[in-house]
Amino acid sequence: MPTRPLGPGAPAVSAIGLGGMALSISGRPADEATGIRVIQVALDHGVTLIDTADVYCLDDTDIGHNERLIARALQGRSGAREGVIVATKGGMIRPGGRWERDGRPKQLHQACDRSLRALGTDRIDLYQLHAPDPEVPFTDSVGALAELQRAGKIRWVGLSNVSVADIEAASRSVTVVTVQNRLNPFFREALATGVVAECARRGIGFLAYSPVGGGRLNKKLPGHAVLQSIGRRHAVSPHAVALAWVLAQGRTVLPIPSARTVDHVLDSFGAADVVLSPKEIAAVTGAEFSRG
Repeated sequence: MPTRPLGPGAPAVSAIGLGGMALSISGRPADEATGIRVIQVALDHGVTLIDTADVYCLDDTDIGHNERLIARALQGRSGAREGVIVATKGGMIRPGGRWERDGRPKQLHQACDRSLRALGTDRIDLYQLHAPDPEVPFTDSVGALAELQRAGKIRWVGLSNVSVADIEAASRSVTVVTVQNRLNPFFREALATGVVAECARRGIGFLAYSPVGGGRLNKKLPGHAVLQSIGRRHAVSPHAVALAWVLAQGRTVLPIPSARTVDHVLDSFGAADVVLSPKEIAAVTGAEFSRG
């Protein structure tokens, strides 16, 4: 698989990573063996970046489910942990299955300790603030990550769901290695607001989550005429074309599609070698992608 730099001071990783979320939320694989198999097939195909979070689970009684699943998948493969960057996040909670923000420093310290145990490691490769908490000063949340880094509990610091102003503010306290925001043909706010461009300017890895739309939207892609036409020329699926379009948005962009099945993993990685022409990129950019 082709590689791209993860970010300042970090190594190159697979141009397409694996997002773990789909393996641990509602509708997740019925058995753990299937989830482990999905992760291991991704590793077999050269993936060296896996993204997770403590809250990729059903509710607050299930915290750490995805982290534990990834840890078991890596433990089950001799030497698999070496060379693989596992990124996780803190700063959200799941009371009653809801998604709520909690960026208090105390909560982030506790969440990091839980993630260390769930992942079975003494240092997290990349720890990301899951989202700014409007009830907590952003600099306080970032400061907690800086403290965790100084304590040796995390190697690199990342942000998620942030603006250009947030990146600038955080960079005064820590070296921001990655930013994880949504980017797909349906939702392009990361392009419109300049976040992707800012990451490119700073050499920060932009982890594109939901790169094929997420949820019901990715089910619209197989019938999309523009994606179908381009896919036939490259002998890949419309989903792979969408991923290739995301990759084409910047030299620091790293899509992290999720997958519930081995077939989904293999389909996604078909995009890694697809080089869209400027005309094809423009065709996808100019196409209509209905969210309805």
